[in-house]
Amino acid sequence: MGPSQSKKLHISSRLSEVASVQKAVVRQMEAIGHGPEVQFAVRLALDEALANAIHHGNRDDPTKRVTVTYRVTPAQVRISVLDEGRGFDPSLVPDPRLSENLCKPNGRGIMLMRAYMTCVDYNHQGNCVTLIKKGALGPGSS
Repeated sequence: MGPSQSKKLHISSRLSEVASVQKAVVRQMEAIGHGPEVQFAVRLALDEALANAIHHGNRDDPTKRVTVTYRVTPAQVRISVLDEGRGFDPSLVPDPRLSENLCKPNGRGIMLMRAYMTCVDYNHQGNCVTLIKKGALGPGSS
């Protein structure tokens, strides 16, 4: 299977599984030639997406799975993280930058993903997030 083909990983809902997913994605990014800045952004956003799927989506239930589908090309990195939870409406998550939310623990992961990725999109149910980072190697890069 070539480096730009989609790959799929299934992990149990344990935070200890996150590092192996990050390593697999970063290995593909390195093989394609994405630099450290793009790798850092993807690693950070992927960490947040997986932590949210495990903790909020699957409620830390190790019998539930998280499915990660990713594709790395010179132009972009595209990752989808799907959990088995009921989902949520991301528009209802309070903005952690507002003064009334500064001490609340929720919303910072979504904010970080949006800050570091080119696109962050949720499916209708809210149990799958797709992260896209345009790379510095192809057309349409940012």
